[in-house]
Amino acid sequence: MDTPHTPHRERPSEEPAGQRPVRVGLVGAGPWARVTHAPTLAAGPETELVAVWARRAEAARELAEPHGAVASESFAELLETCEAVAFAVPPAVQAELAVRAARAGKALLLEKPLGPDVASARAVSEAVTEAGVVSQLVLTKRYHPTTRDFLRRAAGHEVSGARSCYLHGAFLGGEFATSWRLEHGALLDLGPHLVDLLEAAVGPVTRISGTGDPRRWIELTCEHSGGAVSQASLSGAVRLPRANTRVELYGPEGELTYDTAELEHSECWPVLRAEFAAAVRTGRPHALDAAHGLRLQELLARALSS
Repeated sequence: MDTPHTPHRERPSEEPAGQRPVRVGLVGAGPWARVTHAPTLAAGPETELVAVWARRAEAARELAEPHGAVASESFAELLETCEAVAFAVPPAVQAELAVRAARAGKALLLEKPLGPDVASARAVSEAVTEAGVVSQLVLTKRYHPTTRDFLRRAAGHEVSGARSCYLHGAFLGGEFATSWRLEHGALLDLGPHLVDLLEAAVGPVTRISGTGDPRRWIELTCEHSGGAVSQASLSGAVRLPRANTRVELYGPEGELTYDTAELEHSECWPVLRAEFAAAVRTGRPHALDAAHGLRLQELLARALSS
């Protein structure tokens, strides 16, 4: 028998909405939800984790209880308890449930890719637009101060060409070697991060092509609106002591390099949380929204079909 749910503590009604933490429900109870989403959303003060729903009820309870949240018995029940929904599930599950959440008027904190294919990603983006709800992507590195400093410097740097990579060995085994990652490979899992960084640093991608096997190693070549050309190497199946994410910009002024080797990823989460809560409370779309996620997925699909 399920254990009784702990009633959620209602906040005083006289507290201004802009000052109340955003009440977030979390979908998923896997490793990424345990390590990142739940502790980040529960830490506040901008957000409050109020509920968790997962396919396995026991996993949802085990994740919810230490953070003072309840385990919802259904996705519909989770929607009734929150004003925003965060997703930490495979792309196919996210694509289906995010559409339902948007239609229910909930703000969305989304993983990448939005869905397993462009059609499902477009359905999410269109649902967000039609419902007029706020959405935001967990493109982790974009929330780190070091990344933002690099992008500020890149804005004033004339770029002729760029090289980049995102490489690790997580697909070789362990809890992150999940079935959807093994099926789709690095292009859909790592590609959104790297193509997003290249667009932000070099300019919009106008043409993209790819070669290789996304499950082993894939190489992308991008042409950018300003005339620069960039290359991106992606793999989740190479044995490395740690993930290697690097962007090198070259031009008449010299080299500008971004490297995540020394980054503390824990510095990303408070920024992400604060910006998501601000977007929800103001109703102003975040730059890294579902429409941006759709654009990234369309680019990656073009690379795969080239």
